[in-house]
Amino acid sequence: MRFSHEFLEDLKTRLTLSDIVGRRVKLIRRGREFTGLCPFHNEKTPSFTVNDQKGFYHCFGCGSHGSSIDFIMGTEGLEFPEAIERLAGEAGMALPQMTREDVEKQKTRSTLYEVMEQVTQWYETQLKSQGGSGAADYVDQRGLTADTVRQFRMGYAPGSRSGLKDAMLSRDIEEDQLIATGMLIKPEDGGASYDRFRNRLMFPIMDIKGRIIAFGGRALDDKAKAKYLNSPETDLFHKGFNLYNLKSARKAAFDVGTILVVEGYMDVIALAQFGITYAVAPLGTALTEDQMRLLWRVADEPVLSFDGDNAGQRASVRAAERGLPMLQPGKSLRFVLLPAGEDPDTLVQKQGRGAMEALIDKAVPLVDTLWNHLMSGADITTPERRAGTEKKVFTALGEIEDPSVKKLYMSEFGRRLKDIFWQAQQAQRQAGKGGGKAGKGGSYGKSGRFVPQRKTNLANTTIARATGHGADTNKMEELMVLTMINHPQLLATHLEDFVDLEVKQQHLIALKDGIVDMATERDFLDIEAMQNYLEDRGLQSDVERLKAENKMDWFAHEEAALADAETGFAHILNRYMRIGPALKELKAAEMEFSADMSEENQTRFLAAKQAFEAISGTEADIEHFGLASNRLSDV
Repeated sequence: MRFSHEFLEDLKTRLTLSDIVGRRVKLIRRGREFTGLCPFHNEKTPSFTVNDQKGFYHCFGCGSHGSSIDFIMGTEGLEFPEAIERLAGEAGMALPQMTREDVEKQKTRSTLYEVMEQVTQWYETQLKSQGGSGAADYVDQRGLTADTVRQFRMGYAPGSRSGLKDAMLSRDIEEDQLIATGMLIKPEDGGASYDRFRNRLMFPIMDIKGRIIAFGGRALDDKAKAKYLNSPETDLFHKGFNLYNLKSARKAAFDVGTILVVEGYMDVIALAQFGITYAVAPLGTALTEDQMRLLWRVADEPVLSFDGDNAGQRASVRAAERGLPMLQPGKSLRFVLLPAGEDPDTLVQKQGRGAMEALIDKAVPLVDTLWNHLMSGADITTPERRAGTEKKVFTALGEIEDPSVKKLYMSEFGRRLKDIFWQAQQAQRQAGKGGGKAGKGGSYGKSGRFVPQRKTNLANTTIARATGHGADTNKMEELMVLTMINHPQLLATHLEDFVDLEVKQQHLIALKDGIVDMATERDFLDIEAMQNYLEDRGLQSDVERLKAENKMDWFAHEEAALADAETGFAHILNRYMRIGPALKELKAAEMEFSADMSEENQTRFLAAKQAFEAISGTEADIEHFGLASNRLSDV
């Protein structure tokens, strides 16, 4: 049902926000506002405020913000229409009238809900009958108590072809209604309809309001073609938009702060019997995007549990990849891989609730699950293979749609890549592969790659030379642009710094704009893609001229390690941003002192000179600077 803007605003004005919030949060008045402990995250010092005049709450700790409708949805896990219905009832407002078509559809759906309730009751009765003794024995073997069976409304579908059909027709339920709910199958050749579920243990599937919308059936005959069979898509049931046990698990999930996703109905039921009542399961398919959205309405980081076998590992990877594009600030996933040969059902039966909760507490974040998958079997023994691994990683991260999350993932994975590449190169070096031909300021390893001398004092590089008295800021600009051309991966973490760089040389402005445009248009950045992009924009001659005219510092060279390129870029950027104002102050003080050699002007000139020299003077060695590039010679 759609609600007009006027209706929603009227609803909000009829209710006092602090009264609604105050049912769940102890509020203290502070002037025109109320404060209390935020219900959306754990805190000891109140940062949650409620303003009745403005009609919103806001938490300065976690950023939660909204109206009375948002608060009800966020704290009770209600869907938007449910929250509206709840608040409208409290405000004494009638819900908007539906159209005639809406009324007819609602009547039809209401009737079908009643049909499904009748079917559920009949299945429950069959489980208790003599004919259901085999199903009851199976339930006993699985260790389920009578209370658990009753709680989940489990039942039994007899093996006859028309047992359910005959029973429902005798209760004046129409055949077309049973077909519409998926309980009967109507052959395309016009033959008689028959029961969809036969000789199966039945699991009713409820919607968020607790209405029966479908069934899952577990075969009791080992020769059955399908071990589990689910209802088809109907007007009531869309399996990709629902989760088994969500209605019951929602409140418990809010209380504990997380929700657990397991693979099957029996897992959910067994966990509930052992006190883990916040578990749900997908409905015969891999977890869908819509189901993930349902989970995120309940908890910020749902825990997905998979069997510890190969199939379970593949399922966890599929879920990670499916969730990657949907990540939002504060919204992610965590993963549990069970011990080999175990599922949640068998684990709690053997080891109890504590064993499962211990695994949940140690659930692996999505960032680590994805990293482990991408690096599984990765060969990083040669530069080409390392480049392939790097491309694979950043291509995967390109799927993330939220720009802030993508930026941080690229930064994190870039750091991890640098670490493992460094370790691999160190291991190869220790294996006895040495350097070769010496070169100015470095050497050429056996791979023919230029590397700097092992101990690099930045005072001996263009960084220092370019910032001496009379500072060649043009040279610094050229170095920074070249570094980004040869190491475009740095844009994942330094794009804002590079965008803010106000280069003054005309030929560099075009290159800088091209680099920035590529970074904003492309998800994957490497040197080949960068060169092609700049060439397509007609800037290849500028790149070649820049390289030819520039006595390039080794860290800006394309063969330098990414870690060293980042260190060099950050260092020269820092100097560039500081040296401009300092040099301007020095020149102004020098001119004033030349015009009037007073003691005051002399003091100002000496202070400005000392400040400038502190920036442009020699620097201490940076620990490990150059070592990563030096190790490239050992590959």
